[in-house]
Amino acid sequence: MLQINTIRQNPGEVIERLKIKNIDATALVNDIIAFDEKRRELQTRLDETLAEANQMAQSIGQLYKSGKADDADKMKEKSAQLKLQSREMSTELEQIVERLNAVLVLLPNIPHPSVPSGKNAEDNEIVSSEGKIPEKDNDALPHWDLIKKYDIIDFELGNKITGAGFPVYKGKGARLQRALINFFLDEGIAAGYHEIQPPLLVNEASAYGTGQLPDKDGQMYHAPEDKLYLIPTAEVPVTNIYRDVILKEDELPLKNVAYSNCFRREAGSWGAHVRGLNRLHQFDKVEIVQVRTPGDSYLALEEMREYVASLLRKLELPFRILRLCGGDLSFTSALTYDFEVFSAAQERWLEVSSVSNFESYQSNRMKLRYKNKEGKTALAHTLNGSALALPRIVAALLENNQSPQGIMVPKSLVPYTGFEIID
Repeated sequence: MLQINTIRQNPGEVIERLKIKNIDATALVNDIIAFDEKRRELQTRLDETLAEANQMAQSIGQLYKSGKADDADKMKEKSAQLKLQSREMSTELEQIVERLNAVLVLLPNIPHPSVPSGKNAEDNEIVSSEGKIPEKDNDALPHWDLIKKYDIIDFELGNKITGAGFPVYKGKGARLQRALINFFLDEGIAAGYHEIQPPLLVNEASAYGTGQLPDKDGQMYHAPEDKLYLIPTAEVPVTNIYRDVILKEDELPLKNVAYSNCFRREAGSWGAHVRGLNRLHQFDKVEIVQVRTPGDSYLALEEMREYVASLLRKLELPFRILRLCGGDLSFTSALTYDFEVFSAAQERWLEVSSVSNFESYQSNRMKLRYKNKEGKTALAHTLNGSALALPRIVAALLENNQSPQGIMVPKSLVPYTGFEIID
């Protein structure tokens, strides 16, 4: 969440910058300032009352020693009244802080100055494009037909076992999944990322820390009896490794890579654009997460952007990079680059990665701090990116590499698959 000092000192700027996200935050900002003023006023009164009570406690002892018992008894009664008042003020202060925090978490992160204005994905800015877009062959099949032809992914079987959006990978389809996961992990390790194998369920504090709660409560699978949530991405457990931690500046940067299953209840609308592997309830993804100092987090974002681009080059997939406009930017992000690969059979671009800088938005929720060389404590910046999400990568690989003989496997993956063609 945003730091209260930022909101209090620059309310107009916060309201104006959130307009880029098409959000009128005037009422929220005003409520936050009002609650914060009440909190500060109560805190001052409470501190003064406690100080007076402590001073009286010292005086009472001195009065008893000097034989002024009546004066001491009177002061003792007044001291008891002050303690009662302080308890009442403490209770009221706790309630105000709860109300303040409840409003604070409703305020999105403010966008970076480079974020373009816009209402939706159509207004995103194309930063760059690479690779030759393949021409569609008249006989080319979309991936949902190819997987049936080669019997490598079974949606009907997944529907029988679990439900829609939970496919079963078979034979070379399962081996292709495993190959991609290992390829992405090995590439991450070679790039200096430390591998993590995180839990697939997290508690409320973790979901709150990275901003899934309360914003995406309805999109997460929930085990209410245990108050646990199935993760929508490895970003959640990996970033929360550093919740309530004070790091040393020389420990930064921290770079983690993690594979996990991902679970999302909202599978989107009906239609060809979400057919097959285009949108699932359960899917595989390798995630990269970084913790940086504020001074170099945007250099890290560019580094992560280039890293994801290098993966797509090795997979020989045509891709483009988009800078998300304000209307398409997530609740927690300050700046996001999306990567899209071109699907030849569908003749459309498919999003396969988002790389984002959250600045101090997540770290403020998680109390993730670092101590600089001067000994001062500050909030760290957090970043994450998909490197990569498998479903649409698989869809593009199948569609773009189909031939009369079968589906050719990119050279970089052959050492991992153990085969050159799916036939």
